[in-house]
Amino acid sequence: MQEFPIDLDLLREFERGLDPRYPDRSKVPARVLGYGEISTVFEIQVEGWRDLAFKRLPIFYTTEEMEKYRAAYEEYNRLLEEDIGLHLPAHGYAAFCNDAGRPIFYIIQEQLPYLSIGNRAMHLLPREETLALVRRVLQELRKVWDFNRQQDRLHVGIDGQISNWSVEGFDAEHPHLDKAAPLWYMDTSTPLFRIQGVEQLNPELFLRSAPSFLVWVLRLLFLEDVVNRYHDLRRVAMDLVANFYKEQKPDLIPDVIEMVNDFFTREAADLAVEPIEEKEVRSYYREDALIWSLYLSMRKVDRFIRTRFLQREYPYILPGKIKR
Repeated sequence: MQEFPIDLDLLREFERGLDPRYPDRSKVPARVLGYGEISTVFEIQVEGWRDLAFKRLPIFYTTEEMEKYRAAYEEYNRLLEEDIGLHLPAHGYAAFCNDAGRPIFYIIQEQLPYLSIGNRAMHLLPREETLALVRRVLQELRKVWDFNRQQDRLHVGIDGQISNWSVEGFDAEHPHLDKAAPLWYMDTSTPLFRIQGVEQLNPELFLRSAPSFLVWVLRLLFLEDVVNRYHDLRRVAMDLVANFYKEQKPDLIPDVIEMVNDFFTREAADLAVEPIEEKEVRSYYREDALIWSLYLSMRKVDRFIRTRFLQREYPYILPGKIKR
């Protein structure tokens, strides 16, 4: 873990003046760097913090919950970096309770160049080098499953989608994938690893930002499946391929699938991963996109009810319309 020069009093001041609906209008201004399906990454525009990316997690009910998450987060980063050998940007965290007593956890990372991130770089790279980038991601993912096969009580999961990787030294003015350039893995905020089959991240945390009227449906129909997918290399690879629909590159999908299947046949035959078919990727993405679109719509309804009718705080930052 990296010790960043974070003034907790200033971070509390930022939290106190944060407008979750319009983060850029907060008393201490922030610039949104990217939206995930659940969380938002932003830059707090304070001297000395402008090269850092902050991910805010207001999902804990108690400090004990937050402490368990902190321990899992630290161990997950250690596993990925030290035991598995992935490259992670400098990272750390800050944790405190806000004025209302809600525990708030900030993940802090070194901010990587915007256009070096996979889902941006792929729009600049030539077709063949975009495919080579996917192969490079698969080679990194293989490290995780090679590690898992050596364990008898531990299993690490990972979200391998293209937007979670960054190409070191990427030159956006002369886009090229250097075969020797390391890939950096960024999405360590969901510490997915199991000890003797027990997930060390409390899966219920996934539901904290969901509207109360949807929680039981999500728990019953989707929660276990969403967590399990990140422990299955074939489904992680399928999610990686399906990203090309979300990134408006469907024309590349047949070639990406061919390359993925070639990787599993030639470079990872010992992992015995079944080939991926285009029709199942299409079906997978349609279902996934529908679920997340409905989820976001219901969260916006929930925000409206809480803030307009109940006059209550809504602590989550929601994205605008996501192009799918």
